[in-house]
Parts: sequence; structure tokens; C-alpha cells
Amino acid sequence: MPSYDMILRNGTVWTVGGPIRADVGVKDGRIAGIGVAGDAGETIDCTGLDVLPGVIDSQVHFREPGLEAKEDLESGSRSAVLGGVTAVFEMPNTKPNTDSAEAIADKLARARGRMWCDHAFYVGATADNAEALAELEMLPGTAGVKIFMGSSTGSLLVAEDEHLARVLRSGRRRVAIHAEDEERMIARQGERVEGDPSSHPVWRDDESALLATRRILRLARETGRKIHILHITTPDELALIAANKDIATCEVTPQHLTLAGEEAYPRLGTHAQMNPPIRSGAHRDGLWRYLRQGVPDVLGSDHAPHTIEEKTRTYPASPSGMPGVQTLLPLMLDHVAQGRLSLQHLIELTSAGPQRVFGLRTKGRIALGYDADFTVVDLKARWTIEQDWLASRCGWSPFTGMEITGKPVGTIIRGHRVMWEGTLANAAIGAPVQYDSVPLS
Repeated sequence: MPSYDMILRNGTVWTVGGPIRADVGVKDGRIAGIGVAGDAGETIDCTGLDVLPGVIDSQVHFREPGLEAKEDLESGSRSAVLGGVTAVFEMPNTKPNTDSAEAIADKLARARGRMWCDHAFYVGATADNAEALAELEMLPGTAGVKIFMGSSTGSLLVAEDEHLARVLRSGRRRVAIHAEDEERMIARQGERVEGDPSSHPVWRDDESALLATRRILRLARETGRKIHILHITTPDELALIAANKDIATCEVTPQHLTLAGEEAYPRLGTHAQMNPPIRSGAHRDGLWRYLRQGVPDVLGSDHAPHTIEEKTRTYPASPSGMPGVQTLLPLMLDHVAQGRLSLQHLIELTSAGPQRVFGLRTKGRIALGYDADFTVVDLKARWTIEQDWLASRCGWSPFTGMEITGKPVGTIIRGHRVMWEGTLANAAIGAPVQYDSVPLS
């Protein structure tokens, strides 16, 4: 009988203590040994490759139920594993909204046998369900509570301080926040210029984000609730969060670290439109400055697909959002290749960081007893993001045609080789993510 179910051989393995050349043994879906000898039912040759802890994308919108023309749980998770992502946390602005126990159960049922990666689902906060959130956030398969302080895709919105405080007082897990100030954005709608998507960051300006971030930090402190602020776009917000790390963690996205409005809007038009917006090159550089100082805790794609037909409407009738789960890791590996951050820092943002921030059980690191989740990459591969590589149902990406260095080669989830060199396994084996704070189902 083989000693292991799987052995990854001859790769550079990124353990808690750093990179080592070692073979990794897998048994019953868990890491059973690092630096092992013996035989296995399956051997994977990782010569010349780096074996990373499985990449976790803690912000995706897969649009099911109700908006499947844009994306569904199968196509979105297929995009994820093709991009090297082993687990995703999916957002609640579906149709109907994911704001009840029944809606969470429905998503988990839809995911079974269809989602390629491991997964959890956020429950959306509303003024009506605030008191129920303490119970809802503890349901198995639930990533926690999500608050939209400003209107975005869908109808979820909690804009007033009174209701925000009610939400924050209901429960104890970290709450994810879309921080844009609804009142200011309503007042500034006249700043939108028809046919000019570059006016999007003028309308949803720095102050819209900063005002909301100030408010939610104050309310978090008043209520004693820890929060996680999503898709930060301004250096001033990161300075604020740095002064409040005892209660607040935060996320940045690859697109805000890669695109600059001066170039993106003329080239991409409404395909560069998202909430909060792509801002200037100075904003992008400021995000990098704080990233190098360790302020952002995680990297999320904010994968938010819309059909090409929708995105080609004249601004501001065009919807905000872009796909990103499949390109998250390739874009960031290219930033590593360009010397903008270390591979160790990227691992912190995509696996160790999510594990720490969200309290994931047995995920986020290559260590004995942890889930055998691995993202295998070729750091030297030079390639171009082509249309036919993309799996999202929306059928486009703002990064098509971009030549980059660094490519995901394999996605292994709980000891199952789900993707290798662009080829998928025969069946989807994604399962709900487990959290330290949530009882086992």
C-alpha cells in the first residue's frame, strides 16, 4: 500500500518558515509530511516550479441566483481554479439577495457538485435583518456579514449610522464593508458626464470613500466590532486604517494596483468602470507605498462580471464591475517579477492573510495537518493573457492582451488535482470552507 495518496516532488515549497526544496506528502486530503520519502498513488513532478499555499480570493461576485447571464457558481469557480485559486468567499448581492438562512442554504445546495473550488457565502446586511445577523453569521458555509454603505450592483444598502450600528452590534465575527458614502454620492450625481467614464472617479470621489471609512471606523469602535474594509482605493484611507489596526483590517485589489485612470479610461472606456473607481496613477502609487509598509491584509479580486452588451452601454448607464478571479494571481506574479513585492509578501496577502483575518480552519499555509491546498506556479513563464484562456461567462477582461511573467500551472484542493497546465479534472469537488468561530455542520 502506498505511503501517501499524493506526493509533490522536486518543487520549491513555500512553508511557514520560508522556501525549501522538499517533497510534500498528502494523505486523506491533508498535508501528511514535508520532506518525505516513499511512494504514492499519484506523483506530481514540480521540477522548476514553486509550490505555494492555496490562493484564497475573499471577494468574488458569482451572480447566482438570478443573474446567471453574467456568471454562475460553476463558471466563476472554473475561472478561479484556472487562475490558481483554491477557495473563494462569494458576495450576497444576487437576485434575490443572500440575506436569510434559506438563501444561504440555497447557495450551498447550488454549489454542491458544481463549484470547482472550496467556497463560503456572505450574508448581506439590511435594516430588516440586522437583529438576525448574529445567528445567520454562524451558519456553516457562511463567510460572515457584508455591508454595502454605498449603492453598487444590486439593492443591498445600509447607509444610515443608526442601522449600521444595529448591524455591528448583532454578532461577533469580522464584518466586511463596502465603504462609500451614499449621501455624498447622491449629492454628486451631477458630476457624471454622459459618455465619459473618466468622470466616474470624479463622482465617486476620494472623499466619498474617506467619509465612509471614517464613519465605519468610529462605529466599529463604539460597538466593539471588528471590521474588514474592502477594495481600498485611496492612500488616505490606508493611513486611517493603519491607525486603527486593533479593530480594522483591509483589502486591496490587483486592478487598483495595476491600472491608472489617466491610461485606463481612454483605452478601456466603461470596461475600466468599477466601484469604488479606478483612480489616478498617484493613487495607485500611494496604495503600493502602504502595501510595502504592510497595511493591507489581504488581496481580493472583487470579481464582478457583467456582459459585454451591458458594459458597452453609454456611461453612466453602464454597470460597474469587472471580472478578476482568474487574473488575480497572474497579475500579482507579474508584479513580483517586476520587483514590486516579494513572493513571500504575495503569499501573506493571498493565503496566510485570509487565514489570519477570517479565522480559517486548516487552510492558508503549507504545514502538517493543514488541508492539502496548493497553488503551483512557474515564476519564469512569459505569456500573454488571451481571450480563449478566460472562462468567465461574461467573456471579457480588461487585461486581455497583456504580456506578463509568472503563470499558475496547477491548482490542488484537499489533495485533488483540480487543474494542471490549463486542463481541468473530470469533476468539481469544491466544498464549504470551515471557520474556527463557526460550529462544524
